[in-house]
Amino acid sequence: MPESTTPIQKSAANGVESASGPGSRWQVAWRALRHRNFQLFFSGQLISLIGTWMQSVAQSWLVYRLTGSALLLGSVGFASQVPVFLFAPLGGIAADRFNRRHIVIATQVTSMLLAFILAALTLFHRIQVWHVFVLASLLGIVNAFDIPGRQSFLVDMVGKGDLMNAIALNSSMFNGARVIGPAIAGILVAKIGEGWCFFANAVSYIAVIIGLLMMDVDSPPRPSMPSPFEHMMEGFRFVNHTAPIRALLLLLGLVSLVGMPYVVLMPIFADQILHGGARGLGILMGSTGVGALLGALTLAFREGVKGLGRWVAWCCAGFGASLAVFALSHAFWLSVVLLLPVGYTMMLQMASSNTLIQVMVPDSLRGRVMAVYSMMFMGMAPIGALLGGALAERLGAPMTVVIGGLASIAGAGWFALQLPKIRVEARRLIVAQAIAGGEPSDMTAQAVED
Repeated sequence: MPESTTPIQKSAANGVESASGPGSRWQVAWRALRHRNFQLFFSGQLISLIGTWMQSVAQSWLVYRLTGSALLLGSVGFASQVPVFLFAPLGGIAADRFNRRHIVIATQVTSMLLAFILAALTLFHRIQVWHVFVLASLLGIVNAFDIPGRQSFLVDMVGKGDLMNAIALNSSMFNGARVIGPAIAGILVAKIGEGWCFFANAVSYIAVIIGLLMMDVDSPPRPSMPSPFEHMMEGFRFVNHTAPIRALLLLLGLVSLVGMPYVVLMPIFADQILHGGARGLGILMGSTGVGALLGALTLAFREGVKGLGRWVAWCCAGFGASLAVFALSHAFWLSVVLLLPVGYTMMLQMASSNTLIQVMVPDSLRGRVMAVYSMMFMGMAPIGALLGGALAERLGAPMTVVIGGLASIAGAGWFALQLPKIRVEARRLIVAQAIAGGEPSDMTAQAVED
């Protein structure tokens, strides 16, 4: 990917000074929080995401407890995420045509109502597996609009100058919640059952909804094309004809398809292989979250995009290797340690890919391109979950995860071979967007020279 960088300098475009020294480095890492809108988003979303991760772990354990089936675990993952693949293009159109803050508020309110329904069914002992499938599918449709809307909304909150840092902090928040949520869920499920985890998640949405309502975001009207279909196809054509973005999304889709199914198989590892039960599931998921949080913070300390393409390739290979080694472990605490690099490399690859795509895409196409990102990131995962569950029934969960790890390593090798071919076009796109966003001329010049 591009060997270009736009170092942080004081400018009218972003108002951030060049950083040097430990104190300044920390200021760089948290610079997006200078914006009041992002402060409100960050604090509310952190609380909400803790609840989301609690529900995710509790739901997996609920399905496993009711059925004991690896295939059904994979099927629920499929039901919850395949709507993203099917409906994300519509979400992208909405994000490019309408007020993104209003879109995110609507998706958060709907998600809260679905969580309350799941909590009520579980707490009153009326829950059946088909209920979980239906509610998971409805939540997937909501996410198809929420993900492109929320990812595109970041630039509205902080501007282009702090966009990379906002993406990194958003990932840090996501994975900080991933550490806390599963740990709490493991304890609550073991002590009082899954229903209270679902209820806590429903209540947690209130925080992010209040934060969104308190924001004052300038959202100028966006021109709308006469044909929604043509509007949608414009985004697909841009991705298909832009080699750097296409390569990043293909690699992301491959990892989501073959590598990420380990998440839906984690209850089997926790119970049958590592004998940790529900509490062990929370610890294992929390360990992945710790690694992912460290990966997101690593990106937050960066001041430019130089070398991120190589990071994507190396992290994808590291993810595959550490995942394969984890699958072969039969010791609980060794598995906990091995999940740290799994989470670290996975998050660095995904957050770096997100950053590179967003600095290359024009604002007018941001929502639709992030919809394709959603299709690759979450939309391919359900297909992988279904295939992984079916394969685990035949070969076992460990061998299924090993195969996914090896396929991820192969994908990293392919992407590394593409880097020299796509680097020039990536640099050109970054420079073009820097000029469009009012970046200072010296920053643009350095981007061309590097």
